[in-house]
Amino acid sequence: MKDDLPLALILVFVPFSLVSIGGGTSILAGIHHQAVDVHHWVTAREFVDLFAISRAAPGPGSMLTTLIGWHVWGWSGAVIATLALFVPSSLLCYGVAHVWRRHRGKRWHTALEQGLAPIGIGLMLAGAVTVLRIGSGGVLAWVVAFGSAGLMSWQPRLHPLLIFAVGGAIFVAARASGLSLFGS
Repeated sequence: MKDDLPLALILVFVPFSLVSIGGGTSILAGIHHQAVDVHHWVTAREFVDLFAISRAAPGPGSMLTTLIGWHVWGWSGAVIATLALFVPSSLLCYGVAHVWRRHRGKRWHTALEQGLAPIGIGLMLAGAVTVLRIGSGGVLAWVVAFGSAGLMSWQPRLHPLLIFAVGGAIFVAARASGLSLFGS
């Protein structure tokens, strides 16, 4: 089984690399399905923990892939998973950008741009719902998530750290008061 891990990591993350419209969040639901349900590399709880670490660490949000690779096969797994996710999409992006500039302003170009935006947003929402569903925050997590999204939509100039601080304070206050809005 260990001998198959490099190939399995490549076969899982290269396709995600090529369809990651909207960034790392857009492929979160698929990564969860593959890592937890299909390959059983991590448990749902470990996935949430690795997700939290990847979001707290500096660098791209897709570092979750690196952490999953590291979890299943150490440093080699981290490097293989990272390269499998970043290299194909980078090459594709370079090639598409080259062609894209030549066709700017054409009808199909504009239609494709307008069509890809909602797809990217939908994929990002699916990733967010996946994390909310498998996290242990319960109803309170959903309320804070939608409240944060609404607040940032209404006041986009607010600093995200302020939103993190307020969200954290809400959870600390809820825990301290014994509020039973948590999932587990």
